[in-house]
Amino acid sequence: MAGIADFLDSLIGGFDLICFSLAIGSLFWGLFVLRPWQYQDEYSALLLQKTITLIYKGGFWLAAAQLFKIILKVWLMTAVLERWPFPEFAATTQFIGGIIRTLLTVVLAAYCYQYLRKNPFSKQYWISAAIVALPMLISGAWLVHGAGRFENQRLLMSLTVVHQLAAAAWIGGVFQLVNLWFLRNSNRISAGLWPLLLKRFSKLGIASVAMILISGLPIALQYIDTWNGLIGTGYGNLLMVKVTLMSLALGFAWLNKSAVAEFEISGNNHALNNRVPYYVEAETFVLVTLLFTAASLASQPPAIDIASLTATWQEVLGTFNPQMPQTSSPTHTALIAGEAGRVAIVGQVPSPAATEWSNYNHNISGIFLTLMSFFAMLSYVKKPGFKHFKYWPLGFVGLGIFLFFRSDAETWPLGPIGFWESTFNNGEVLQHRIATLLVFVLGVMELCARITKKPNSKLPFVFPLLAAFGGLMLLTHSHVGFQAKSAFLIQVGHTTMGIFSLILACGRWLELKLDRPGKDIAKDGLYTANLPGAGGRIGSLPVATLPPSLAVAKIAGFISVAALFQIGIILMFYREPLY
Repeated sequence: MAGIADFLDSLIGGFDLICFSLAIGSLFWGLFVLRPWQYQDEYSALLLQKTITLIYKGGFWLAAAQLFKIILKVWLMTAVLERWPFPEFAATTQFIGGIIRTLLTVVLAAYCYQYLRKNPFSKQYWISAAIVALPMLISGAWLVHGAGRFENQRLLMSLTVVHQLAAAAWIGGVFQLVNLWFLRNSNRISAGLWPLLLKRFSKLGIASVAMILISGLPIALQYIDTWNGLIGTGYGNLLMVKVTLMSLALGFAWLNKSAVAEFEISGNNHALNNRVPYYVEAETFVLVTLLFTAASLASQPPAIDIASLTATWQEVLGTFNPQMPQTSSPTHTALIAGEAGRVAIVGQVPSPAATEWSNYNHNISGIFLTLMSFFAMLSYVKKPGFKHFKYWPLGFVGLGIFLFFRSDAETWPLGPIGFWESTFNNGEVLQHRIATLLVFVLGVMELCARITKKPNSKLPFVFPLLAAFGGLMLLTHSHVGFQAKSAFLIQVGHTTMGIFSLILACGRWLELKLDRPGKDIAKDGLYTANLPGAGGRIGSLPVATLPPSLAVAKIAGFISVAALFQIGIILMFYREPLY
């Protein structure tokens, strides 16, 4: 039960942050990027309507998410304590702060719906909306780690609110860029607004990122006091994941800024219209994943509080040491025999059979993925005899079947615990069931995408979306029943694979999006496409002279396959701590 609650808490926490970014980031977008009271002749009512819609819908969903988090806590406490947690829970900071924030968020959303929506060009109503949002922003200070500290409590609470505000301004602005491109691509707004608002947002984005770093560094130094705390705890590990994801997002932001600068200098809008929109979409993948990672980080104890449970850097590196994969599995009887001692609350006895069973599962999965990535690389060779390698996603189907029988062997179909009982009473089992289904569906959908004859099929886009969700699952994967150090040593491998899953998703997404004029390289090594400037004729270019967007697409595709290969290597060398 605790595992399911922890998993749901991470998911709803990520959704909470997405809604927060939509509402507050869109408010920043209107106040500092659009400034509609100054440019009434340039903006259509539709643009303002879509912008304000994201504010109030984000606000209403944020209120719902906050309320659900409270209900989730009540449900968990009732299940664990076997009694109704009130009136005691009603006196806690989490309950009071959560209810107040929910009500204040509803007030903000209602104001934007009732007044700002009807007066979108009024500076007064925009500023009033910001003032109405202020109490809601301040109330969030009582729901963060800093509220439970004895040292520097007010400073940590204040810095965290500033950190959240800066992140919302950046991420919410990126969400608005996606919305802006949809309107521009459907010719529902002026084409000139796309480069104009991109340029304006870059200034807000730079300021937001600077504020994220300025507020985040002292928070990190307060919660992590040693290098081992950074490397050897769940809190430190997720913080490094956040830094990595932020770096990836900033890489896409730099590409966008460079395209805008090129447009201003040369007037060439090719990159602006044919690359930047898809870089923004990939950046959105990264930032959404970052928000879910931040939600998981909020559920971790700060490293400074668990100094005795910190893993050493040697132990962390040991989880990635190259070694021969385990290709033999203990018997199911041996596994079941050790389960009672392994899961005991008092007098817990580690089970070598459980560890070896898990190692075998991970290592065989790694062999699957490594071979699949090799075949995927060969599928890029456009020569006779290599065309059958395009069916490499069939390996995901086989892997899904393997995991269906091997994951959580103490449960159905191999073990004595029933399917529904195990799935909805154990958070780890639930996550494994979702992951198994995800892998199987991933294989089936991508296989269908490669078989279909429809030139405009949307099936190819399912793969990067599911891969991104898989990465999100890995980053929120939890092992609540384990000891802190064992859970972390398992977590560090999963979070690393989560990052590579996201790279896989972004690479494949860009490969598909940037390569829109044509999807295949002809058998003679020539690229066939509707070439710009060729009067709509069908032309051919050698692969070495592909148009820039298409060359980038091929590089992105290769990076995605390389990320899949890296996930396979991590799994193939995986070793679980004895627990």
